[in-house]
Amino acid sequence: MRWSGRPGVALFLGVVLSFSGTPGSSSLDIPLEVEQLPTITAQSPNTMIAFPFDESYSMRCAAKGNPEPEFRWTKNGQEFDPDQDPRLLPPEDGSGTFIIPNNGNLSEFQGIYRCYASNKLGTAISEEIEFVVPHVPKFPKEKIDPIEVEEGQPVTLKCNPPKGIPPLQIYWMTIGLQHIEQDERVSIGLNGNLYFANALERDSRRDYCCFASFSRIRTIVQKTAMSLVVRNTGLKTDSAPGSGFANSILKSKPSLLSPPGVQTYTHLVKGQALMLECIAAGYPTPKVEWIRVGQGLPDRAIVENHGKVLHIPNVQQEDEGQYKCKAKNGHGEASHFFHVTVEEPPQWTTRPESQISMIGSDVLIKCVATGNPKPTISWRVNGLALNEVPAANRKVFDNKIILERANSSDSAVYQCEASNKHGTILANANIMIMNLPPVIVTEDSLQYSAVQGKTIVLHCKTFSSPPSVITWSKEDSADSVTGPRFFLHDNGSLEISAVEEGDMGEYSCIAKNREGSRAITAFLDIKEPTKIVDPPMDLRILVGTTAQFVCQAEFDRSFNHEMETYWLKDSVVIALNDTENMGYLVDDGILQIANVSYSDQGRYSCVVRSPVDQDIASAHLIVTDVPDAPEDLMLSELSGKSVKLKWIPGDDHNSSTTAFVIEFEESQREPGIWREAQRVPGSHTSALLKLHGHADYRFRVSGVNEVGQGRPSEPSESYKTPARAPDKNPENIKIEGHLPHEMDINWEPLAPIEHNGPGLEYKVSYRQQGTGDEDWQEHVVKRHSFIVKGTPTFVPYEIKIQARNHKGWAPEPRVIVGYSGEDFPSAAPDDVAVEVVNNTLVKVSWARVHKDKLHGRLGGYRVNWWRLRSLLASKKSHGEKHALTFPGDRSHALVPGLRPFSEYSLIVMAFNGRGNGPGSHPVTFRTPEGVPDQISVLRTMDIKKHSVSLSWSPPVEPNGVLTGYLLQYQLINDTEEVGPLVSVNVSDPDASKWLLPDLEAMSKYKFYLRACTRLGCGPATSEECATTPEATPTGTSSRNFSQTSTRSPPSTTVARKANTTLSSLGLASIHGGISTQGWFIGLMCAVALLTLILLIACFVNRNKGGKYSVKEKEDLHPDVESQGMNDDTFCEYSDNDEKPLKGSLHSTSGDMKPADSGDSLVDYGEEEAQFNEDGSFIGEYTGRKEKPSTENKANTQITA
Repeated sequence: MRWSGRPGVALFLGVVLSFSGTPGSSSLDIPLEVEQLPTITAQSPNTMIAFPFDESYSMRCAAKGNPEPEFRWTKNGQEFDPDQDPRLLPPEDGSGTFIIPNNGNLSEFQGIYRCYASNKLGTAISEEIEFVVPHVPKFPKEKIDPIEVEEGQPVTLKCNPPKGIPPLQIYWMTIGLQHIEQDERVSIGLNGNLYFANALERDSRRDYCCFASFSRIRTIVQKTAMSLVVRNTGLKTDSAPGSGFANSILKSKPSLLSPPGVQTYTHLVKGQALMLECIAAGYPTPKVEWIRVGQGLPDRAIVENHGKVLHIPNVQQEDEGQYKCKAKNGHGEASHFFHVTVEEPPQWTTRPESQISMIGSDVLIKCVATGNPKPTISWRVNGLALNEVPAANRKVFDNKIILERANSSDSAVYQCEASNKHGTILANANIMIMNLPPVIVTEDSLQYSAVQGKTIVLHCKTFSSPPSVITWSKEDSADSVTGPRFFLHDNGSLEISAVEEGDMGEYSCIAKNREGSRAITAFLDIKEPTKIVDPPMDLRILVGTTAQFVCQAEFDRSFNHEMETYWLKDSVVIALNDTENMGYLVDDGILQIANVSYSDQGRYSCVVRSPVDQDIASAHLIVTDVPDAPEDLMLSELSGKSVKLKWIPGDDHNSSTTAFVIEFEESQREPGIWREAQRVPGSHTSALLKLHGHADYRFRVSGVNEVGQGRPSEPSESYKTPARAPDKNPENIKIEGHLPHEMDINWEPLAPIEHNGPGLEYKVSYRQQGTGDEDWQEHVVKRHSFIVKGTPTFVPYEIKIQARNHKGWAPEPRVIVGYSGEDFPSAAPDDVAVEVVNNTLVKVSWARVHKDKLHGRLGGYRVNWWRLRSLLASKKSHGEKHALTFPGDRSHALVPGLRPFSEYSLIVMAFNGRGNGPGSHPVTFRTPEGVPDQISVLRTMDIKKHSVSLSWSPPVEPNGVLTGYLLQYQLINDTEEVGPLVSVNVSDPDASKWLLPDLEAMSKYKFYLRACTRLGCGPATSEECATTPEATPTGTSSRNFSQTSTRSPPSTTVARKANTTLSSLGLASIHGGISTQGWFIGLMCAVALLTLILLIACFVNRNKGGKYSVKEKEDLHPDVESQGMNDDTFCEYSDNDEKPLKGSLHSTSGDMKPADSGDSLVDYGEEEAQFNEDGSFIGEYTGRKEKPSTENKANTQITA
């Protein structure tokens, strides 16, 4: 909020007080409490024009003085008392002003007025005020005889306008108010006359009217119409321009119609406009030239009115000199000289100054003025001539007055007046002779507040005679304040710069002269500066969104309720209660501008103001938007095939236009649909557009900047191109052979707009490649495909397709090469050999099929293989067939995913786009021994206090000759702490049971069992159970579990739930003796039955096999030999295989990998996969059941 003052206390912001002077006088800074002479403070201008449309006219005169001045007036040098005339209105402010109402009798008040302001000490007078009452100008009523001249003679129609208030403007028009046309031959002079350098017959008319316009009084008057008759003698001459007939006297040398004589003397006042005119007569019409004798024309000189007027505005002293106009034609010349003198009204060089002097001193009053002619100086005292007020001690010179040993009675107002023919100036000088003790004008006990680091001024405005000596002191010191930060002004004010906290306190100002002394006190308080700490930041924002400026400041706490924060836009205060500013919201130093528009763009300033200082911070708001639509689209350079489009860009809204998008509409085929034709950089304003024939185009343009794409322009005018032959031929030609003796040709048809005319067709030409100059086979079609029948199998053809319409052919097309249809390969690869790499991977090699037997483009080779038997079995069987596809021309490949210790058969065949060729002779090979698969069944039985019996079934795929089993177990007890892992080697490969003695009673164990061959042991199968305090009845606690996969969380979860249930029941029998209860026995039987059903389901599912991703197995287990099965069987064991128990071996958890990889190929019998030459996986390899060879063409091929 703003600070408001209290009686007796003022708060200054460091502003220096000053007293301003008054017009016509030199003012002293004298407080009105002191007796003083009158001083004129205001008066009316030197000339007052009483315009008839004004309601009244104020004759102003105001003055100050002590005692209060009294006023009187003179009119034309005679006393004039406004109070005596009831028609005049008195002032309301008590001054000498009176008001002349416009009551229709203004002419009585016309004259020259002067105001006198007097008190007992003297009289001040105003400058003369001329009150002019203009009369309505009128042309005299007169009868003007017609003016008759012969053609070719000069003529002047005189206007002689009446006098009136300038400026005056002359027009020559007809009765119908048509202006008379001016040129080098006909012109209006500065005096208002209409001049004809040579009259022509067409100049004859009866209604030449002169109109005089007085704009200041809003009046136009008209002169009586004049008649001009130009006689034609009928003589023909070739020299008359604009007329076929002319008198022989037309040929004449120039003479001047204006001004007359040979020279003119021109006097004008400095600052006025110099207008010199020369209007010449003669035939042909003379041309006028201007020169300045002895030097060039001023730079400001302007030649006007077809060369007849030389105009120099604001003429200066240096423009004085001799000017010459010269009028010339082919028969001679005429000239005139102008002697220009620049004069000026009086101006003060030394203005008489008001002054205060002590009694007994000498007083000098100077008055010097310049002007051309030299001004005359005259003196008055108190408005009277000096000779009317004699004084013995006064000496008068031309430009000064000296008062010797002046006394108080010599106090008076002296007037100096300087005059020449261009005007009069007057100045009042108040001369006061007195001795006066100090008078301190500044109020006592003022309180000042200042901000640290700033400047403060403590005021002590003093008046005295003689002048006083001013000193300042602080309360804590009797000495005057001194130092580089303290400066005492002539008016007594003390300025303290870079204010510090120690400057706070009470100050005293003492004024002293020989007449006495006076003192006042002032109090200075130091405040913390106001500082904006979080200023607004420049914003670049999208139109229509909300802008937000933040402004937070720190300030002196004492001003908590006096602080004011407001905002400026472009230096203008934002009035929040104004309806025009409804979009502004200010809250807690934050300015929000909602729905920003373009008019909101500008410089925003936050002003935080305290009673003693303020801080300001500014930021710019830049409003961005998409570009405005371009304007004024214009088509040019129309050629039928192209057009140049030009436009004027729209406003880019503070985001430079980066591109222009040119769109077209083809109204014949797609009316209302606009498609992009071209994009050009944002610096371009035109584009050359290529056009199709037989199309009706319209164009529009839109600009793009970082905000987005702007609105499109209004469409251009339409342009219809003539029809012509197509500009291009079809593209994307495809040659395919679906059958051995056919060739299918397809192409992308031309778009409708690319037809360039009606009747589009395609000519298809083809011939067998390498046949020399054999003629092309040609067919003309309207569709965009063609089938060539009876072709040889897979031979190259040259093909070309050409478009045409009713106007002609497209350019010659390019020739492309394609092949006719393919047939199945007729030969199988020879020399097929197999090299065993390891127990799951072999390398197959073969001899390539000769290209003549391929009957097409080689697609690659396919390897089919099937398992005959395990080497542990004596009987062979034809197992499921598997296939891998190897693209490209190659002679070997790697076949992975085989079963160890097995016998396989393998064939190789080539394939092309038609299908597979015949297979090679089968090759039989054997894979070496590997590690066994996981044990399928592991059971705990005969559980006792210190022993458990285990039984199991051998692995379904031993992958070699079994050498025994590895049995491991450890104490777990459902805690993270586990016992040591104990290993037992079962060396009998035919063993299926094992008894583990010396176990802890009432403890939970986990068992791991692996089958082993000479190459090592396979993945483990696990089982858990708890020992009991007493022997468990045989059959009630035995459990049968099938093989599980550590990769089957659902099965593991089910198994874990079964384990939990059974263990709980076991523990219940320990503690509650419920195992002998009938319901418990029935429950256990039901559980055993359910388990048996689930095991049967698991075995059935395993034998059936399940499809899974081979690539995933390879990624997870690069060692093919160690890859296992993913049988979705119900299993209880291995519930913690994914997270090994603490202290257990790694091989019992993360390394338990299924060894059987045979099932990975079983489910892909109808699919194919691809491997690189080194055997790495490309696609998916598949197992395939035996099918007749006639179905080969239906197989899906997957190429890398």
